[in-house]
Amino acid sequence: MPTDKILECFPNAGADHALRGLYLSHNVGELARSRRTPFIYANFVTSLDGRIAIKRPQGKGMMVPGNTANDRDWRLYQELASQADLFLSTGRYLRDWAAGKAQEILQTDDPRFADLREWRVARGLKAQPDIAIISASLDFPLPALLTANGREVVFFTAAEPDPKRVRELEAKAGPVIPAGQERVSGVLLQQRIQELGYHTVYSGAGPRVLHLLLEGGVLDRLYLTYVNRILGGEEFDSIAKGPLLKPAADFNLNTLYFDPQGVDGLGQLFASYNRIAPDVK
Repeated sequence: MPTDKILECFPNAGADHALRGLYLSHNVGELARSRRTPFIYANFVTSLDGRIAIKRPQGKGMMVPGNTANDRDWRLYQELASQADLFLSTGRYLRDWAAGKAQEILQTDDPRFADLREWRVARGLKAQPDIAIISASLDFPLPALLTANGREVVFFTAAEPDPKRVRELEAKAGPVIPAGQERVSGVLLQQRIQELGYHTVYSGAGPRVLHLLLEGGVLDRLYLTYVNRILGGEEFDSIAKGPLLKPAADFNLNTLYFDPQGVDGLGQLFASYNRIAPDVK
């Protein structure tokens, strides 16, 4: 099989596809515009034993394992981001970015993805989606890249944020909007996003944000890349981090693809799942 080909396992078993354009073909934006509420989706790459992040060898915090991160998955990550009106990130990400510890998601002119910017512009979209920062504390640096290329920024926070910090952020970047009490609520986050007029919302944030989206019942689709490696280790993050979900969040398989060239020729699976609303189980 040519190295750029992906084998579909579900729902059309045996079909093959090019890697480039695989997730663009999901037409997330069209799906979102047919709905009353914003369509919220998220993406992670994970090892077979559920590791999306491991402890940094030196210093505090977690990092994406170097032996699961790969350019083929990153291409599909970018395709998902390119279909969004709004991209979700966090204050923690901005702190890690400032310290040089985070993957680059703020850059707007990476030549590897020029075709995706052209894809957006051809559909009347901005060159990049707007960005939302979720933070209860509002304690993070504010990089100039955040507002590059006309990208708008909004900050979602807990109730009664510090007025001085609110004035600073709103003067330099964009509105600060409470969406919860002690922490941001998934339900209120979705409502505020809808009030701002966004339809297609992509979470590039970590396991705590996924948990709040699941807890609020507002995540609509989950994309997972399974790298055919087991990492082990006692300190790690999985895709959701927080209290036990009650009820559990249930999903149906939407698509499944096999990438035979992924990660040193080991192969990897690209899966997507649609959430089952509790009232239709």
